[in-house]
Amino acid sequence: MADEGSRESSSDREGDELPVLFPGLVSADSCCRLVCELLKHVLYQRQQLPLPYQQLAFFSRTDSGLADSSTLPHSRRNEQNNCKKFQRVLSELNEIFQNLEAMFMLTLVPCVHILLGGSIVNPKEMYEINMERIVFGSTEESLKTVSCIRKLFHTLFVKDIFNELKSIPLMNTVLLVQGHRDCGVQWFRPKLNYRIPNRTRKLVINLACDTVNFTSTEQPTSYNHDDYIWFQAPITIKGFH
Repeated sequence: MADEGSRESSSDREGDELPVLFPGLVSADSCCRLVCELLKHVLYQRQQLPLPYQQLAFFSRTDSGLADSSTLPHSRRNEQNNCKKFQRVLSELNEIFQNLEAMFMLTLVPCVHILLGGSIVNPKEMYEINMERIVFGSTEESLKTVSCIRKLFHTLFVKDIFNELKSIPLMNTVLLVQGHRDCGVQWFRPKLNYRIPNRTRKLVINLACDTVNFTSTEQPTSYNHDDYIWFQAPITIKGFH
């Protein structure tokens, strides 16, 4: 039987909520991309990365062919050290993204948690991406992924949530994903004892589809929460400046 934390709805917990309503069906691939883009955004906005993800990728490519550090001046060695940090975190994030994609192919994912700092039991901040109200469709009949991303970030910028938050020190970031207990995922590790933190700063991002013009068969999936458990990514993202 699933733990109480798995069955607890976002409306039962304190914290800010951000509803994002999509005007059509959304594919599982698009949901995966939304989670990936939100993870990148949270890491940068909460000062865990010195640059946005795309800029990190650009600078790591630019400096990937640097000479041996012993032959470089001090300032250039610092640049090379930064490049190595960029490459490390990019490698870790890309591994997470690839395995998230596999996870979304294996199972419906009703919820994702991004935990910053502290511990899994008591993190400093928690970002919940709730997808229980998403109406899934095939790639052909769903909204384009780029449109979904644009809608999400337009809502984020209008609400201006991140600019209201205080600066925080460097922390570890942990990703937890809810999936069917029998989905067969190998990379993510089952976290059966995970309880949703209730004494932490929270932002719940509720992704949903506007079902006004949908048919009776185009409705949000009904989840039996007893069949869904939490899985933890085996990689912890370490913030750096």
